[in-house]
Amino acid sequence: MREVKNELSSNESVVDKFVVGQGNYKLSEYHYPCKSKTPLVENIALLHGWGTNSDSWSTLIPALEKIAKVIALDLPGFGKSDCIPDFNLDEVLHLIAQQLPEKCVLIGWSLGGVLAVQLAARYPEKISRLVTLATNAKFVATGDYQTAMLPSVNAQFNQGFERDTAATLKLFSGLLAQGDLNERVLLKKVRSLITPGAVNKNWLQALHLLTETDNRHALAQLKQEGLHLLAAQDALVPASAYEPMLALNPKQNLKIIADAGHAIHWSNPELVSNLIVDFLLDLPTSLDKKQVAYSFSRAAKTYDSVANLQRYVGNLLLGIADKNANAEIVLDLGCGTGYFTPKLQEMYPESFIVGVDIAEGMLRVAGENHRNQQNWLCADADFLPLASDLVDIIFSNFALQWCTDLPHLFKEIKRILKPGGKCVFTSLGPATLHELKTAWSKVDSHVHVNQFHESQQLLGYLEQAGFQIIHFENKIEVMKFENLSDLTRSLKYLGAHNINAGRGTGLTGRKRIQAFKQAYEEFRNHELLPATYDILYLKVKK
Repeated sequence: MREVKNELSSNESVVDKFVVGQGNYKLSEYHYPCKSKTPLVENIALLHGWGTNSDSWSTLIPALEKIAKVIALDLPGFGKSDCIPDFNLDEVLHLIAQQLPEKCVLIGWSLGGVLAVQLAARYPEKISRLVTLATNAKFVATGDYQTAMLPSVNAQFNQGFERDTAATLKLFSGLLAQGDLNERVLLKKVRSLITPGAVNKNWLQALHLLTETDNRHALAQLKQEGLHLLAAQDALVPASAYEPMLALNPKQNLKIIADAGHAIHWSNPELVSNLIVDFLLDLPTSLDKKQVAYSFSRAAKTYDSVANLQRYVGNLLLGIADKNANAEIVLDLGCGTGYFTPKLQEMYPESFIVGVDIAEGMLRVAGENHRNQQNWLCADADFLPLASDLVDIIFSNFALQWCTDLPHLFKEIKRILKPGGKCVFTSLGPATLHELKTAWSKVDSHVHVNQFHESQQLLGYLEQAGFQIIHFENKIEVMKFENLSDLTRSLKYLGAHNINAGRGTGLTGRKRIQAFKQAYEEFRNHELLPATYDILYLKVKK
């Protein structure tokens, strides 16, 4: 449920309540609390496009509010925000900036994207990262920037809006949906976003602002990370803007969404949501713990249905653990949905068993599935909130590979183990999913497969931490699938799809996917596609 905040009464006149610099004008705000107990990113602020209002974000709000508190603003003269005397760039930016959270991610669509770029350039202390949807560096083409709307087309639209507002808004609805794979269905939806009765002078002024604003300098100077999504079939912002925009600032991430029109987040809301969330949870480290937590939480409900390999390997790992150990406290570290937690309780009936996982969603499912188990702890293996010399046995199946700082991890595990305590765990080696890695390497140079440590490197870190290595074994397991979609779906359902920092740019659509599929088909053997897992089994003692 959103909370609407507008401090102005409806019977005040625009002239009375708008005084430049005195702060007695407020944009309408819509607040969406974060659904997660702990927000994963800074507050997210949303700026809508021309002719619409904050309702246009309804397709993305459910995904965004899972990771952060969200605030949507109605631009001046749009939605429930009152008209201002002059919708000029400086004044509009000032009004928005004074209502932005102290530090936020800013997401803008079309006109909102144009304003978002300017705000990010002018207020870098407020805006940590930037996302734009269907937003060009220049809305209207000029002699030195051709990949934009033709000036004649822009002038015709603006003049039409002045002469016949209702007819032009009907045309605009069609332009929002044009090019979408399901254009007719989308057209019905986007028409509801545009209310001709709400038109005021700010609407035409905003069109002139779009015509005049040149964001090339602002884009070039951006220091924040940015994600800019263009639509392949956009009738207002040509996808050909990709190259010149990327040339302005190679640090920005650009993607083209296939089979989508200008209302890009209505054309394909799931894909756009995933791209934004993955971008926001992706920090410049080899693996981001927030993104690991989110990926596995999102997969929690489907995890058990495709976890056959994990269970097979975990059962082998149980065979390595001490059977008759007199253990007081046993941790199932990275317990996921808790499949092995009750098995550990059976193995150590007198012990206090604790399931630990970084993903809150996994623990929620674990609690529902195993109601006899009461002890669940949401924590990062690198920073366990446990006393030193406390734990007798740590069991960890397919979890520690997500920890990138192995020296620190092993010191932390050693810290909480009692003298003589043992840790049995599995991890993944670098040959894991090598087919997937090879196939993607023939398409582009980006990181698509999670990267794992060499076994000798892992053993070296264990010895440096002071562990005695009791058991080490390296086994290769090959899973086989009839088609590639089954393989990639299994990774997604497990939450184990790519969560490295390497991000691709460019066309996210049929051509790249088709090239990838063709490359993977080269591995087909006996009518099946292989997926290799390089599995390390270890047992160490403090």
